[in-house]
Amino acid sequence: MAAARLEHANITVSDPDRSAALLARLCGWHERWRGPAGSGFTIHCGSDDQYIALFGMGDAPGRFAKGQPLNHLALLVDDLGAAEAAVRAAGLSPFGHGDYEPGRRFYFFDWDGIEFEIVSYRPM
Repeated sequence: MAAARLEHANITVSDPDRSAALLARLCGWHERWRGPAGSGFTIHCGSDDQYIALFGMGDAPGRFAKGQPLNHLALLVDDLGAAEAAVRAAGLSPFGHGDYEPGRRFYFFDWDGIEFEIVSYRPM
């Protein structure tokens, strides 16, 4: 059997448009689809073969219960400095910078408390 690959992740965010704009700037992704989904609205932001579904519940009270044990989502980028600049330009605060074999990384929390790890395996 061929190795599997991650096709998409679905996360609940308070503002799908804002989150999609950040991911497009940070990762060079594009909007693949948008529309009603279940009790809310979703934007698929990613590449041609993988994406993150950004689900918003509009004015619905409370949080979507699934996904509570999620630790973080990791995104691989070529230019860690440009990625950090995009995170800062969005008003978010990078932290936890670290170098490890074979790469470098930092983390940030988005506006909804979702933790992202940004990693690069490019030489310094």
